[in-house]
Amino acid sequence: MKILLLTILLFALAPSAEADIYTYTDASGIVHFSNARDNKNDKIVVAAQRDENRSEPPRGQVQVSQAGKSRYTPLVEEAARIYQVDAALLHAVISAESGYNPAAVSNKGAVGLMQLMPETAKRYGVKNSFDPAQNIYGGAKYLSDLLQLFDNNLELVVAAYNAGEKAVIRYGYSIPPYRETLAYVPKVLKLQKKYLSAL
Repeated sequence: MKILLLTILLFALAPSAEADIYTYTDASGIVHFSNARDNKNDKIVVAAQRDENRSEPPRGQVQVSQAGKSRYTPLVEEAARIYQVDAALLHAVISAESGYNPAAVSNKGAVGLMQLMPETAKRYGVKNSFDPAQNIYGGAKYLSDLLQLFDNNLELVVAAYNAGEKAVIRYGYSIPPYRETLAYVPKVLKLQKKYLSAL
């Protein structure tokens, strides 16, 4: 019976485990399960899924990789030229979104350097959001369309990139009152100004 229960538990947890599962048997012979290791005798029975190729950007301040910035600058400049978008704006968005980590995945499912949501990637023909070139070109094209939609109003463009163009329109063509978006807009515009001065 114990083996059957353990097997059911393992199959139930294994596909979506986000934490290690430990087990120990107490003095009475009762088997206990926990997601925390209480003592060194606990044995791990289910290991958390860890995909080294996909990492979520840290909450709050995203650390910008200067090596990554240098590495992807040629792609950024080419995408900026093709889609008529300011290269400093592309760098600012990438810095704020992923810190130049092409394997970044947010808890909302945004992927890659420019943190494209799956529907946005599909909309712009991005088949692999982890591919830096596809991701940057897709994000640049999206920004280009937002610039046209909001008549080059950078505050609204950046707000729409974060919250979606429908949200900006729904709030009367203004920055949606979302805490994340209200912090995101000035951050990106400040980064853009910084990168412009460095050009």
